[in-house]
Amino acid sequence: MSAPILDRPATRVVGTRPRVSRPVIAPELRISDNPAAAVLRSAIGGPISRDKAAKSTGLSIATVNRQVAALLSAGLLRERSDLTAAGAVGRPRVPFEIDHESYLTLGIHIGAAQTKIVAADLRGRILGGLAIATPQSGQEFAVTTVARSAKAFLQRWHRRKPLWAGVAIGGRVDVTTGIVDHPKLAWKNAPIGQVLGDVLELPVSVAPHVEAMAASELLLPTFDASGAARETALAPTPGGSSLYFYVREMAGIAVTLDGRVHTPSNGPGSIAHLPTGSDVQCECGRRGCLEVTVGDRALHARAVGRGIISAHNGTAGTTINDLYRAAEGGSEPARELLAERATMLGQTVALVRDMLNPDRVVLGGQAFTGYRPALPHVARAFRQSTQLAETDIRISGFGGKVQEFAAVVTSVSALYADPLSAIRRS
Repeated sequence: MSAPILDRPATRVVGTRPRVSRPVIAPELRISDNPAAAVLRSAIGGPISRDKAAKSTGLSIATVNRQVAALLSAGLLRERSDLTAAGAVGRPRVPFEIDHESYLTLGIHIGAAQTKIVAADLRGRILGGLAIATPQSGQEFAVTTVARSAKAFLQRWHRRKPLWAGVAIGGRVDVTTGIVDHPKLAWKNAPIGQVLGDVLELPVSVAPHVEAMAASELLLPTFDASGAARETALAPTPGGSSLYFYVREMAGIAVTLDGRVHTPSNGPGSIAHLPTGSDVQCECGRRGCLEVTVGDRALHARAVGRGIISAHNGTAGTTINDLYRAAEGGSEPARELLAERATMLGQTVALVRDMLNPDRVVLGGQAFTGYRPALPHVARAFRQSTQLAETDIRISGFGGKVQEFAAVVTSVSALYADPLSAIRRS
C-alpha cells in the first residue's frame, strides 16, 4: 500500500521555474505538551542550561538532552559555550538558546482600516514592520495587494531565512483553509491563506485576531528596553481559565482554558451588540450597541459632533489621538467623554466576566491602552458592577501593539507546538 501524499505541496510552473504552492496550516493557539516544544519554549527567555530546562519543563535530563540535540540539528537552537560555567565539564553543561538571528517569521494583521506587516525572530520579538491602508476596493484586489506588500517587505530581510507567515484578522476564519468572511470589509470566502502562500512561498496560518491576541498573552514574552524577555501575562500559572477582552474599532472576547485558546468551530462569538444604555444608533437598527458606542471611530465621531475636537486639522483629518491629546492638554469635555467610555467598558467587562467567571481577565486594545488616565474609571466601574469576588485583572503587556503580536503568535504557533515537524514543513 502506497503512502498517502496529502501533505505534499503541489508544484506550479511559473515561466521556466517550478513554484511550490505552500499549504495552509491551522494555527496552534495552545501550550503544547510536545517534548521538543517544551524545550524550545524553555529557551524563549534567553540562554538556559539543560538542568534548568529539565526543571522548568518537568522532563527528564535524558529527554531534554535528546530534544536539545534534535533542535540543534534542525537549526532552531544554538549553544552558548561562552556562557559555560567555569570548571564545567562536558557538552551537556553548555547553555543553549533559541537561534534568534538566522530566521524570521512574517506576521500580518489585517484591520478594517489599516494592515500591519511585521517581521519577528523565533522568540516572538518584532524586528521591524510597516503599516499600509487596508485596500477598500474589492476583496481580490485587497488580498493580492496585501500579499504583494508582504512580499516586498520580506525582501528587506535577505540575511534571515523566513520560515512561516501568520495572518490575524477579524470576521470569521476557517483556520484549516485560510478562507475568511469579513463583513466590515465586505469580504466573502476570501482565500487569504492560499494567496499569501502562493505569493510568499511559505506555509501560512490564519487566525481570528482576538483569539490570536489571547494566544500572545499565553505564548509570547514581552521585552523591556534592553531586550530582556519578561514572563508571559499568564505565567507562572498557564492553567485555569482566562478572559481576553479587546476593544479598538471592533470589540471581541476570547477564552483560554487550561493553556489552550478556545476556538469555536463555527467562528468566534460576538459582543459587538451588547447593550450599553447609550443612545448611539447602530447599523443593526438598535441603539446603544457596544461596538458603536465605545469603538475608536464612533468615539471620534462623537467628539467631533460635540465640538470637542475639530473635524479637520490643517490638511489632515483628525483621529482618536487628537481626542487623547485634547484630554491630556486639559480639555474637560474630552476627559469627560473618555471617562464616559471607560465607565461603559468597565461595566461591560464586569458583565461578561460575571457570566463566564474566569480565573483571570486581560484587557487589550487601544480603547484601554490609548489613554491611560481612563483606566481608573474602568477599574471603578468594574468593581461597582461585578457581583462576584475580586479577580486577577490586568492590562495586556503588549500595549498598543496587540494587533502586531497577534500576527506574530499566529506565525510562530506551529513552530511552538511541534518545532521539528514545522521546520520540515517550512
